[in-house]
Amino acid sequence: MKNVLFAFLMFATVSVFAQAKVDAWNEFAKTKYEPKYLEKIGEYQFYPTFTAEVKALAGKEVTIEGFYVPFAPEEGNYVILSKLPMSQCFFCGVGGPETIVEVNFKGALPKFNNDDLVMVKGKLKLNADDIEHMNFILTDASVIKK
Repeated sequence: MKNVLFAFLMFATVSVFAQAKVDAWNEFAKTKYEPKYLEKIGEYQFYPTFTAEVKALAGKEVTIEGFYVPFAPEEGNYVILSKLPMSQCFFCGVGGPETIVEVNFKGALPKFNNDDLVMVKGKLKLNADDIEHMNFILTDASVIKK
């Protein structure tokens, strides 16, 4: 009986550590950016170099809380969340590209108001090359808290 209890406790401990929450914003902030000239548009763009820790999160489910900013196109099924409120976000010149995440929903696009604090979960996709999308993208996302 002691062996069964010990095995159960070990499994429970491993499961808790495997499900430990990651501070995605903190991990994103470790990303380094390098300006590269993009001939196609005739200007410099910042390209990310993702850390090993961020790369390890790719394809895994990530939970993140951020402020809704209305900068996504009206077509499509995604929104932009910012670590910072709209007055301080990347698009207003204060935050860097590591402070925003594109969120692609698996269901209907939820309705949000400017600066709604929203918690979502989805699979993390990293984007280093497509300037039409953010560097950090959550796919198959759903709202946890609005």
